[in-house]
Amino acid sequence: MTNPARILVVFGTRPEAIKLFPVINALKADPRFECVVCVSAQHREMLDQVLDIAGIVPDHDLDVMKPDQSLDELTARLLTGLGKVMDEVQPDRVIVQGDTATAMAGALAAYYRKVPVDHVEAGLRSGNIYHPWPEEINRKIIGSMASLHFAPTATSANALKAENVDPARIHVTGNTVIDALHWVSAKIAAQPSLAGGLADLEARFAQRRIIGVTSHRRENFGDGMDNIASAIRQIAARDDVAVIFPVHLNPNVRKVMHEALGGLDNVAMIEPLDYPHFARLIGIAEIMLTDSGGVQEEAPALGKPVLVMRETTERPEGVEAGTAKLVGTQAARIVTEISTLLDDKAAYEQMARAHNPFGDGTSARRIAELLANEIGR
Repeated sequence: MTNPARILVVFGTRPEAIKLFPVINALKADPRFECVVCVSAQHREMLDQVLDIAGIVPDHDLDVMKPDQSLDELTARLLTGLGKVMDEVQPDRVIVQGDTATAMAGALAAYYRKVPVDHVEAGLRSGNIYHPWPEEINRKIIGSMASLHFAPTATSANALKAENVDPARIHVTGNTVIDALHWVSAKIAAQPSLAGGLADLEARFAQRRIIGVTSHRRENFGDGMDNIASAIRQIAARDDVAVIFPVHLNPNVRKVMHEALGGLDNVAMIEPLDYPHFARLIGIAEIMLTDSGGVQEEAPALGKPVLVMRETTERPEGVEAGTAKLVGTQAARIVTEISTLLDDKAAYEQMARAHNPFGDGTSARRIAELLANEIGR
């Protein structure tokens, strides 16, 4: 009998954990694989929330999070730490996801050891190396080394082909975030208490139209974050609106938002939510206002329009499909676009009913089968 292939799955942030736990579950359920999990804990608290709900206990935990560390310091610590883990584990293949420093360093450490790297959510491109920053370059670096490219959409696959990636190495799988959202939604339906922590806010804002907000992008720090805060303050002046804003732990976000929005009765600035509660927030929100990448994929799966506070997106499929709209970071534009969705029912319905292009909830199974085919299992 052939020994199972040892697959090392590397990640460090909450979004990576959300998008990789379906893959980990698929690999662990398949006797053709031995799945080893290494987390960098690039985002400690937010990562642990997802690990807990998904029931994943890492085999290796680097715990690299430090306050205000520079990107070069973080990258150096990741590269050496992940290299040591790979020397110990001796994996047959390494899986990374997306565009974080952990993913980039994990791919590079594997490449240095001539271990094949497989990239989940490959091929996303904005075309601007500073938006999102540094994620756009991280993705391109990983793409230059990857063995298998698991592209979520045909658009992502075409972006890779345009960079002369061998088409035989590219597979359109859908996005595993939809697998995760289906999984957690079913779990909440069976056990409502998992997302019961929003009950008080739901009751408090029962007569208002809820706007869910997330904001954390580095390129928005400074003037961009000030403008976003101003826009939220202006839209919160409406009597029919309430804002629920899980505020990112980064002080570049927290300080600005608490100074601008503190004391507003209909703006609930709350601690970052675990995954079930965040899924519940999308469910009760009328609109999601975000500079995040994952929300652009998740909200349309629940029929919620997404206004993206960025100038570019590496997920143009949502914009093309009509589920998402780029609104930048100018306060007046953000307020205008939110007001249009609140006041124009046809405009709202056009976005809410648009087809979600990001997947059907079976992406992780596809990835496991493609890996099995690749290694001859």
